[in-house]
Amino acid sequence: MRRYTRTIQRIGAIPVGLKETLKADLTEAIRSSDKVVSGTIRMALTAITNEEVSGKEARVLSDDEIITVLSREAKKRREAAEEFAKAGRTDKAADEKAEGEVIAKYLPAQLSEDDIKNLIAAAVASTGAAGPVDMGKVLGAIKPQIAGKADGALVSSLVKAALTN
Repeated sequence: MRRYTRTIQRIGAIPVGLKETLKADLTEAIRSSDKVVSGTIRMALTAITNEEVSGKEARVLSDDEIITVLSREAKKRREAAEEFAKAGRTDKAADEKAEGEVIAKYLPAQLSEDDIKNLIAAAVASTGAAGPVDMGKVLGAIKPQIAGKADGALVSSLVKAALTN
């Protein structure tokens, strides 16, 4: 039975979800001896597994939840690259940027600032938000539309700017 499973894996079973895609890409990265890609995907899969087993019951994450985990990991890499650059460690900053680029391949396309502003304008109109006090209403309305597609700090600052004007 084990031999049959390995044959199917070698033939190239079609990955179903994002986690399966990551696992298949990890296998390919290991075969091609790409240490950056294989190490980054291993870290991402570990973060996903940690998220699955956290809490009272172990569960399988949906693709949307996996995107949230990957977004968090990408943000960590981005922030680490910035800190290394500030400290003059350009080699480490380059490593972190490379890892961030690998993770970005699995994230949905990022929304442009104009797209985010349009979503905010629509959310302000639909919620009837009048000022900075209603920031939570607007963020709650657009959160499902921007999940994994935009940086939270950018969205927050744009919402704040839209509500103060």
